[in-house]
Amino acid sequence: MNKIFSTMALALASALPTMAAREATVTLLPSEESPVIVKEIYGQFAEHLGTCIYGGLWVGEDSPIPNTNGYRNDVLNALKELHIPVLRWPGGCFADEYHWMDGIGPKENRPRMVNNNWGGTVEDNSFGTHDFFNLCEMLGCEPYLSGNVGSGTVEELAKWVEYITAEDGPMANLRKQNGREKPWHLKYLGVGNESWGCGGTFTPEYYANVYRRYQTYCRNFNGNHLYKIASGASDYDYNWTEVMMRDAGHHMNGLSLHYYTVLGWSGSKGSALNFNDEDYYWTLGKCLEVGDVVKRHCEIMDKYDPKKRVGLMVDEWGTWFDEEPGTVPGHLYQQNTLRDAMVAALSLNTFHTFTDRVKMTNIAQIANVLQAMVLTKDDQMVLTPTYYVFKMYVPHQDAKLIPLNVATPVIPARQNRTVPVVSATASQKDNVTTISLVNTDLNEQTTVTVNLSGIKAGKITGEILTADKMNAYNDFGQPENVTLKPFTKGWQVKGDKLTVTLPAKSIVTLSLR
Repeated sequence: MNKIFSTMALALASALPTMAAREATVTLLPSEESPVIVKEIYGQFAEHLGTCIYGGLWVGEDSPIPNTNGYRNDVLNALKELHIPVLRWPGGCFADEYHWMDGIGPKENRPRMVNNNWGGTVEDNSFGTHDFFNLCEMLGCEPYLSGNVGSGTVEELAKWVEYITAEDGPMANLRKQNGREKPWHLKYLGVGNESWGCGGTFTPEYYANVYRRYQTYCRNFNGNHLYKIASGASDYDYNWTEVMMRDAGHHMNGLSLHYYTVLGWSGSKGSALNFNDEDYYWTLGKCLEVGDVVKRHCEIMDKYDPKKRVGLMVDEWGTWFDEEPGTVPGHLYQQNTLRDAMVAALSLNTFHTFTDRVKMTNIAQIANVLQAMVLTKDDQMVLTPTYYVFKMYVPHQDAKLIPLNVATPVIPARQNRTVPVVSATASQKDNVTTISLVNTDLNEQTTVTVNLSGIKAGKITGEILTADKMNAYNDFGQPENVTLKPFTKGWQVKGDKLTVTLPAKSIVTLSLR
């Protein structure tokens, strides 16, 4: 971490337990050397899992649900509001059982398969390569392709890249026969997924060699330049990063990392809706631990790559709770509460501080799975509290980071974790300063003094996300229990100080012009 980041302490690191309760101070430290918060930190993830694709994004052209070429209009319009920079597909664990040629050509001729990872659902391959790349064009985002290494061949992955990006040749001719004359642009290519687990159960030493082989044959066609991403570690597996950087670092552009806010991988993961105060603070504490985990992986990468050429891609993150009762086992449908919104805001605040190395993150997942942006049921759609956090944070995309220090009281949580009462992030773009503040306290408002350090605040507008209960959520028939509202009376400016009164369990974003 460079000197800029030493001043950008996370709220936890700079916490002052002796401070008077429910008061905090945020000091902005603008610097010409500050990096840009790369927009790819706001990436999304869509896997063939449950109703993420079928019913969530795609209903088919013959569906009575209003659609454009098979894509749901309500979902498309909602997602466009988030300015999604990059979308990862087709998995996840599904990627290493997916054979792309099953998903091209006339839909009635496509073979069916059993989705062994996610509930044993029969996959008809009606949503394939063309459908995904067309969706990315409609959303204006970069496609991020996860290639099959676990059960696929080098030739299969190489031909997929050629099919997508080549102007001429046998694969390009096949693409043209299937209705797409011009090649697509493909920047991000993942060479396998979770290769330590569902993607092949490799050792890091073995996978490093496999990765080197597969990436060799993924060529750059006609000016398309691939950003090749190796399958990385699961949360605390620092040895995987060590081996990959040592043995294959010179052959990659990015290395992935997965980190879920989850109680554990065996037994109950807890309810998304029915939780107590202790569960809430533990969840936030576990979420914030991503900062320590990312820091450790970055330190290993710095040892082999001091110039930070290789990006760290946290391409799966978010909450993981038990499936909702009555839903299909293995489809990972969970509700989304204000607690999830808190996890989203705290995670994004954390990722901002590592933007010198973290070049992409992808929340899991975009629709109907885990910490989703939208939930759908037949012709109905609701926006989740997490969706609204991503919408609030749009101004931070590609904005210049403003380093800051936070002095805040903390709240104890299980397993020796602590949660800062206040978390903050700030950025500047197009002469607008955006400050996002989070009050994690369930019961008490917090007065935050923001030292502006010369930043002008001529005109201020704000938005707030909160609710009466921490387990408040949006559901079909009640879509606005948790939604954005104007924040107009909770702040005042005096000289070089901005004082903000944050209600309990709230997220606030202020724009200073």
